Amino acid sequence: MNIKEFFNFQHKGIISPRKKLSASDKRHLRKVAIEINQRTDYLTKKDIQDWRNAWQIAINIERPNRQQLYDIYQDSLVDLHLSGCIEQRTNMVLKKSFRIIGQDGKENEKLTNIFETEWFKDFMNLVLESRYWGHSLIEFGDVVNGKFSYCNLVPRKHVIPEKKIILKNTYDSFSNGISYVESELADWCIEAGGSHDLGLLLKCSPSAISKRHMLSFWDGFGEMFGMPIRIAKTSSRDENDATRIENMLENMGASSWGLFPDGTEIQLIESSRGDAFNVYDKRIDRANSEISKGILNQTMTIDSGSSLSQSEVHLEVFNNVVEKDADLLRDTINDKLLPLMCKHGFPLENYRFAWDDAVDYSTQDMKDVEQMLLNAGYEIDSQYFIDKYNIPILARNKQDFFA
Repeated sequence: MNIKEFFNFQHKGIISPRKKLSASDKRHLRKVAIEINQRTDYLTKKDIQDWRNAWQIAINIERPNRQQLYDIYQDSLVDLHLSGCIEQRTNMVLKKSFRIIGQDGKENEKLTNIFETEWFKDFMNLVLESRYWGHSLIEFGDVVNGKFSYCNLVPRKHVIPEKKIILKNTYDSFSNGISYVESELADWCIEAGGSHDLGLLLKCSPSAISKRHMLSFWDGFGEMFGMPIRIAKTSSRDENDATRIENMLENMGASSWGLFPDGTEIQLIESSRGDAFNVYDKRIDRANSEISKGILNQTMTIDSGSSLSQSEVHLEVFNNVVEKDADLLRDTINDKLLPLMCKHGFPLENYRFAWDDAVDYSTQDMKDVEQMLLNAGYEIDSQYFIDKYNIPILARNKQDFFA
């Protein structure tokens, strides 16, 4: 029985979300994202009033609906500055090294390798996306060859997080949905973000909307005032002469020439308006800086800075944001993902996920640490240097390595 049949049978009263299903039925029920009836999103022009109305509908107590708000989010993400800020913040977390450690704090490399897979990278991306989109429901596929066959996002428009239900059709009544916490789906789904969380895109969308409008206005300004106006004056009363002059003016290009009737005067009038830069470009810059502050909490890691000292302060702020995201991802994995994996037979009891910050040291950082340990008098197994630098060390000279 697939998810469509589940919805139909539930609607007819044949089964309920709490009824125990067979193992075969449970396997089919997991294909939530594939089987629900998705519809094509329509691209329409959005303005600030649309954003405010969508926000109001999303926070409705009795019938919360985020569909219009998600349309605005998707439209806003076309903005290159906004998407660039998100990519910068996300990639700084995803590049961190990690390990699976036991209660003794030691890494189990075999278990760590379980997570070096595509499905886990997809999971991390989806959890981090919840920072911007708000609540996200993530589903997993069957366990095949010791790993999940896939990790997908349940389409947000079909999820009502405040009610903990999934709708087959976005226009369905809440009573026709199924609970993803009180049915068999609970063993195959993980929530990221709070049920009332609308994400950072709620704050960034107005700036992205305003910026897009300003770019459109600037294009209109350039079309109207960017090119000199060509004016032809003629004393001829012949309509054929007027038509020829009109065609020549219309077709004038970079190497244009024209054969005009006697008495024709051609003028090129340049625009005297020079405030377009201050009106439009400054507003676009302000929109970009507001977006940077909303996503990165500062501006200099993605825009040009004015001084080294200021850029160092901004970098520290950005690093704090990255660490906060890393904490969110670590806690979600330990509190939700690992228990779910244990239910499906993964040998992860009494193990936890941890970031391996030592692996992320730069080459110079590692050399400084090694030198500090050697200078402090600690004895280090020569095999460490042999394995790391591929240097055949035979014996140690009387002088120190770094003397």
